[in-house]
Amino acid sequence: MLRVAVPNKGQLAEPARQMLAEAGYLRNAGVRDLVVHDPENDVEFFFLRPRDIAIYVGEGTLDLGVTGRDMLLDSRAAATEVVALGFAPSTFRLAAPIGKISSVADLNGLRIATSYSGILEDWLTKQGVSARVVRLDGAVENAVALGVADAVADVVATGTTLKRAGLEVIGDPILMSEALVVRPSDAIETPAVETFVRRLHGVMVARSYVLVDYDIPNGVLDAACAITPGIESPTVSSLHDTSWSAVRAMVPALDVHHIMDELYGLGARGILVTDIHACRL
Repeated sequence: MLRVAVPNKGQLAEPARQMLAEAGYLRNAGVRDLVVHDPENDVEFFFLRPRDIAIYVGEGTLDLGVTGRDMLLDSRAAATEVVALGFAPSTFRLAAPIGKISSVADLNGLRIATSYSGILEDWLTKQGVSARVVRLDGAVENAVALGVADAVADVVATGTTLKRAGLEVIGDPILMSEALVVRPSDAIETPAVETFVRRLHGVMVARSYVLVDYDIPNGVLDAACAITPGIESPTVSSLHDTSWSAVRAMVPALDVHHIMDELYGLGARGILVTDIHACRL
């Protein structure tokens, strides 16, 4: 049986549950369940604190886990990223009072508050900066105002909270994070793991693409297929009117309206778009 860890709270929790449900898992799970057995798929799910997941997986207690890249690296656990899931994006950045620090070198000798000491310490070492790391559990943006730090390093989505605290971002992001599937670093690939990851990948593709169907005059069929090349190749079918063909192809969801405009301008008619709920490529 495959044993998988899922976040039980925070910005990772609900998107992870939703993705797993779309992949055919957790059909009967309750929002307060701690352990869910999925005998149909031969998987057991454990709902854990997001920060603990990489540690459990790294110790080999669990086969797979869903967590953030920031939490994986900060834990320094013996776990490896398998696939990025495309949700819960964030950046890990340095911030300081406006106008106080202009470069990374200015951090030497200062105190930096963070909830991600592992990431920050590794980054400071690579940068050759000697600074004192002040470990906090949360709300690090208040550390400067309360006098326990000179700067902060935090995972942020928009940076609005930092600005409200009178802080400005310094330099480039230390880390770009998002949700991941992780596994033990020394794990051997198994059919169960391959199936689990393939299902999640299918959900991501289904979310990113739509099906477009349209009728097109045969004289411009090749030009239309160039606009909608699909994954392997578009499906082309003959119509009762032999001067026209019907075409079906997968196209990126974000581009679908531009593609529809191009097809219509080319002479396509009956252009229909359909959501994809699952797929395997």
